[in-house]
Amino acid sequence: MAREIINPYGLNTEAPNSVSWPQEMTGVLPEEKSLVLPAEWYPQSAIQLTWPHEGTDWAPILDEVIPCFVKIAREVLEREKLLVVCHDEEEVRHQLGEVDYDKVIFREMDTNDTWARDHGGITVFEAGVPVIYDFVFNGWGMKFPANYDNLITRLLFISGTFAGNVPVVNMQPFVLEGGSIESDGKGTLLTTVECLASLNRNEYLNKEQLEYHLKDIFGFERILWLESGYLAGDDTDSHIDTLARFCSENTIAYVQCTDPEDEHFEELSNMEQELKAFMTAAGTPYNLVALPMADEVIWEGERLPATYANFLIINSAVLVPFYNSPKDQQAADALQQAFPDREIVGINCLPLIKQHGSLHCVTMQYPEGVIR
Repeated sequence: MAREIINPYGLNTEAPNSVSWPQEMTGVLPEEKSLVLPAEWYPQSAIQLTWPHEGTDWAPILDEVIPCFVKIAREVLEREKLLVVCHDEEEVRHQLGEVDYDKVIFREMDTNDTWARDHGGITVFEAGVPVIYDFVFNGWGMKFPANYDNLITRLLFISGTFAGNVPVVNMQPFVLEGGSIESDGKGTLLTTVECLASLNRNEYLNKEQLEYHLKDIFGFERILWLESGYLAGDDTDSHIDTLARFCSENTIAYVQCTDPEDEHFEELSNMEQELKAFMTAAGTPYNLVALPMADEVIWEGERLPATYANFLIINSAVLVPFYNSPKDQQAADALQQAFPDREIVGINCLPLIKQHGSLHCVTMQYPEGVIR
């Protein structure tokens, strides 16, 4: 079915600080136009960080987590622009210190939390033209408050953050988080049944209807469903970006558990067998890159979902979560094989994992042509 591009927020498009909607991008998007969700390695215009502050769950450990965000920000700024959604721009400037502020875009607004991967806009290309999808974010199935975070993309639109010819599509009532989908940029989606077909997201759709809808809105030709795979302490119902990731259209990096005594051994072994059975669109097996199962991280009596699969691909580099473990270098070496032409940069994410997420979870990329 064709999708209608709308002015989703009832805005006066002639008002100052709003983005006017070009005539050629209003109305109905024809079905015959090519539609694609670009792979993460597609050239990027910016990375979004939604900054932690005293009003978030980070409050007790802000002194630990801010340096982690600063490190991510600085690595991004070496290679592309940075979009910072924050509560107080002046405070964040003080925390960032000396950086190239010509490459930083600040947007002040209220936020519940910092998981930009899941509340951020998702960019597709329609006949080569970028379009931002604004899905409903409901706190991973109403587990956590998300009333402010669900408004972030529309407020970015209102503030003129996106380039003037980039429209936004209101995807209500569909609930979707960026961490739940992996695209090879060539028409294949990798995802998990546990998350996308769960009853706390889009309960009005069965799996077959969900697959039809995903193919329609993203232009997917194939969906690879993982039935197995989970991490202890995960609040997302098995987001794919904690388990298995496309590194190219024929390469998948995944978490491998080799310890039979580990609680993840059976599930991740089953996932590994599923991945080995998947075929590329050309009908050949995927090149699989095994990432080590992260050492057990316990905080306040709970095992946390530490994973090396939660890496971020940016222009010319891959940022990899480290957990102060000898396995950090093993993960970096494995990803260097998967990304031979990119620099592999480790970032200490032990503070991030204390809130059950990691590096990829706190970031969202915007392809070239999206951010001013």
